[in-house]
Amino acid sequence: MRRDVFQAIADPNRRAIINLLSQERLTPNGVASHFDISRPAISKHIKILAECGLITVKQQGRERYCEANLKTLVEVSDWIEPYRKFWEAKLDSLVDYLNQLQSKKSKNNGTKK
Repeated sequence: MRRDVFQAIADPNRRAIINLLSQERLTPNGVASHFDISRPAISKHIKILAECGLITVKQQGRERYCEANLKTLVEVSDWIEPYRKFWEAKLDSLVDYLNQLQSKKSKNNGTKK
């Protein structure tokens, strides 16, 4: 079953695993050593991340290595982008409005004696 990227990144442990693997390639045991959760739980998280393409697991000799595949996050970024632009424009307008209020307040305080 191929999982959804959004489902995968909804869990904070999986986001932490992606962040960890974006910095270095690790075995599942290496990943588990960074967390206070069970090794089977880490294996489940790794499986979910691999199923949605956020990480790849490659056999190298007797070891399996996990690597981040951050290109898959483009799907998330593309989905978020219109919302980011919308809220950025709204917040910019709010900053402009607050600056205008502050300017009027400063002018009014400067003329009163």
